[in-house]
Amino acid sequence: MEQIEQLGPYTYRWTEECFPLGADSLALGEFCTVKLHSRVLDLGCGAGLLLLLCARRQPDATLFGVEINSAAAALARENLERNALAGEIMTGDFRRALLPEEIDLVVSNPPWYPKDSGRAGGPGRMEAGTLSELCRTAAKALKPKGRFALVHRPERLTDLLTELRGAGLEPKRIQFCRSKPDKPPYAVLIETVKGGNPGLAILPDRP
Repeated sequence: MEQIEQLGPYTYRWTEECFPLGADSLALGEFCTVKLHSRVLDLGCGAGLLLLLCARRQPDATLFGVEINSAAAALARENLERNALAGEIMTGDFRRALLPEEIDLVVSNPPWYPKDSGRAGGPGRMEAGTLSELCRTAAKALKPKGRFALVHRPERLTDLLTELRGAGLEPKRIQFCRSKPDKPPYAVLIETVKGGNPGLAILPDRP
């Protein structure tokens, strides 16, 4: 079944073969720092949602994505073309794909749970690669002082901060997402700087 969403000036088309559009991706698209003339790379881009969200904020951005699901990657290409956005979508595993370099911003809404963890969410939420591989791939693609922003599960925050700093990506901003003030957060947004100095800002929770 095909679904179409309007994201500001852009039309986003996705199907049941893609991971559903969710509040976590929308939050990341607003949270990440997108500067003028940015080169943006999405690791695990699906049908290109995060790329469109970044372009909505900076229409002159050059967009790159890598996606292991060939059907989703094809939709991401169509979404860029349909909206007349400059960019390239690669089909393959981000751990082995030949990715562009000198990237200003890497974004990712990766699978949240380790493989065989027994957690719910379907195969789209189960890691193929590890957090370490994700962070090191992002660091390799980024130019010095480039940024990596991602959304993940709060329960994995310790692992996330450890792996990010281990890859040379210094956490600079954190924001928790919660559906109600009296409920635990369902997601955490983190933005890092490659080779950045220590110093972490904890932002007010995002509703």
